[in-house]
Amino acid sequence: MNLQESGEMYLETILILSRQKSFVRAIDVGEYMGFSKPSVSRALGLLRSGGFVTVGEGGGLSLTEEGREVAEKIYERHQYLTEILVKMGVDRKIATEDACRMEHVISDESFRAIKRHFNYE
Repeated sequence: MNLQESGEMYLETILILSRQKSFVRAIDVGEYMGFSKPSVSRALGLLRSGGFVTVGEGGGLSLTEEGREVAEKIYERHQYLTEILVKMGVDRKIATEDACRMEHVISDESFRAIKRHFNYE
């Protein structure tokens, strides 16, 4: 399954929330992202059918191995790109917003080159 930007955002959100709390529910994802319950339900259904997320007893969300790989990749990009932009003098709020857009479109090759250039590898 080829993920769209929104799917990557959901996976990243589940990863972030799972680092903050031991039990992540769909309602937590919706609150964090500011999305309605039906939107979250539809997105999570697609992620489940794509093999990226599982739902356990009580509605707890977990990332599959594939889902975790995607989430960590996107999260890493977000963190690095934000910090690079801040170091270049961009306001942190703007840097965070820009990194959020950039993380989904930058190629693996370009991201590796940026990390090498800024000595992050």
